[in-house]
Amino acid sequence: MAESDTALGYEQARDELIEVVRKLEAGGTSLEDSLALWERGEELAKVCRHWLEGARARLDSALAAREAAEGAGGPGGAGPE
Repeated sequence: MAESDTALGYEQARDELIEVVRKLEAGGTSLEDSLALWERGEELAKVCRHWLEGARARLDSALAAREAAEGAGGPGGAGPE
């Protein structure tokens, strides 16, 4: 990923990716332009995957912490009241 791509937020990358796909589907571009669009789309898809994987890791961590707290006598746990 380019350094400028890492600064993109998920929504920005997704929106730009949608635009790239729209242009590719519309056709009418030269082979060189189509390849450049394809490459840009691949980079944007990587940015989106990076954000989604980070979100998944945060969610998994939060769920694991919640389960650990519940198992240690937190809400719904079997610990003393």
